[in-house]
Amino acid sequence: MLNGSADFERINSADINLLPIRSYDGPVSVVRDQAALSEALSVLDAERVLGFDTETRPAFKKGERHAPALLQLAGAARVFVFQLTVLGLPEQLRAVLADTARIKAGVALDHDVRMLQTLAAFAPAGFVELGTLARHAGLKNYGLRGLAAAVLGVRISKKARLSNWAARQLSPDQITYAATDAWISRELYLRFEQANLESPAIQDSDPRAS
Repeated sequence: MLNGSADFERINSADINLLPIRSYDGPVSVVRDQAALSEALSVLDAERVLGFDTETRPAFKKGERHAPALLQLAGAARVFVFQLTVLGLPEQLRAVLADTARIKAGVALDHDVRMLQTLAAFAPAGFVELGTLARHAGLKNYGLRGLAAAVLGVRISKKARLSNWAARQLSPDQITYAATDAWISRELYLRFEQANLESPAIQDSDPRAS
């Protein structure tokens, strides 16, 4: 059980690799047009806590940088994967990201939000940095993979991390990977909340490493 006064050992990569692998196996909607966007927003409107993540096409040359290609938001019963290379960052999505009433939980939020702001301006609100909650709980792992291991006792795959997230047609493995990261973020926040360690509107950067 998480406890704010506990002091845990850091879980290393070798120990994480011994854990059972988990991936999101619920419904996922890939959103790339206005009709799908409207449906997604109507579902998300009822959510109090959203798991949040982004994916960006990897850069392999010095000085090369790409804008985020995907934005993932996980609710209680479905994960939505928004293809930003097609949609851009429309006003309706920016409104979700600026909504103080809905928690968006994830890791390395400062970086992700700054990169999203290169697509369109918005004032972020309601973001909760899971790495900060982990530190408050006495954990020594702050990245998503390490937190999944330390808090949930599972291993999440990072195999698709360096794939082309800007591809027009995402592969099933890419969709599962993207959905899993957002879903795990939501599950972690709810576990911290159950332990009375939630802290709304935290936004600082933590590394994604385990």
